[in-house]
Amino acid sequence: MRGGNCVESRHLCDFGDMPLSDWEQISRTAAQMIERPLDYADVCRGKVLGTTFFEPSTRTRFSFQAAMLRLGGSYIGFSDPYNSSVSKGENLKDTVRTVANYVDAIAMRHPLEGAAMAATLYSRVPVINAGDGGHMHPTQTLTDLLTIKQYRGSLEGNRVGFCGDLKNGRTVHSLIKALIRFPGNSFTLISTKELRLPAYTIEELEASGCRYTEVDRIEDCIGELDVLYMTRIQKERFASDEEYHEQSGKYILDRAKMALAPRDLIVMHPLPKIDEITDEVDEDSRCIYFKQAENGMYVRMALLYLLTQDGARYEPQPPRSNVDGLRCRNPRCITNHELYLPQRFKRPAENPANLLCEYCDHSATL
Repeated sequence: MRGGNCVESRHLCDFGDMPLSDWEQISRTAAQMIERPLDYADVCRGKVLGTTFFEPSTRTRFSFQAAMLRLGGSYIGFSDPYNSSVSKGENLKDTVRTVANYVDAIAMRHPLEGAAMAATLYSRVPVINAGDGGHMHPTQTLTDLLTIKQYRGSLEGNRVGFCGDLKNGRTVHSLIKALIRFPGNSFTLISTKELRLPAYTIEELEASGCRYTEVDRIEDCIGELDVLYMTRIQKERFASDEEYHEQSGKYILDRAKMALAPRDLIVMHPLPKIDEITDEVDEDSRCIYFKQAENGMYVRMALLYLLTQDGARYEPQPPRSNVDGLRCRNPRCITNHELYLPQRFKRPAENPANLLCEYCDHSATL
């Protein structure tokens, strides 16, 4: 971004692409907004946010909208693609180019992985990834980091457990990718073998040198954790109801399990929760997921303020495909649905022989 008070990043698709100096600036600004919200009541007056949500959302969409309103701005958008020209067959490129004419930033949720990056190729205004399929959810990551810092005092040296649908949990992938950038963190991965972390996240964990273990029972590790990050089993990510029911109900945090946990444990959840945390556990002071949700609004306020300060418009220059003949092998990647998109790949430093899709981080194939 332009201007001394703006963050360096123009878009936010993945926390891993953000300089830590940007995170520090967003964190400081969010903390100031929590302490003195009235000081920021008019800083986005005249600015408009476009909320383009191609799949359902409550917390993320509401928090973006509330954030812009509390900054003195306004918003337009849709919460269901059937209420937009997408239902008539319009592609993502044309939707983004059109919406960017009317707004100062776009917050986009999409069921296909890599959709946010694809949008940045054609947008004249900042694009913020509000969740792209099972891939990434960077504004939730900013929220989670702020919450951990509030309650643990530091983002370093924490023992963090992730439980549930780690395969499809974009919040999990994003947060792990963020926490490996801070020294001394270790991870316990609690899931069935069918719902383990995807290979690209495991590779990043191993390349970081952070310690991690995989277990299949909460009881086996809860007594050794500083943070327990619960997730729901995501029915919408399964091919059939039968596959979903084979996994649902396997991880339930109840009073008996909480009795095994340290007094200073914090339990987080990106919400919505279904049956993976019992109602009586909600009243345990160690469960901070509703405060976590509130923090999401302040983080998005800080991000919108910093990304829209200069009000500039940009003429995007979509790149060409960088490896002829290769396609991403991930069927949920945006490039396998919007075929005009250039194929783009990167070579991870830890394994340069393996080409990864720049949109969704999955492997390429001939």
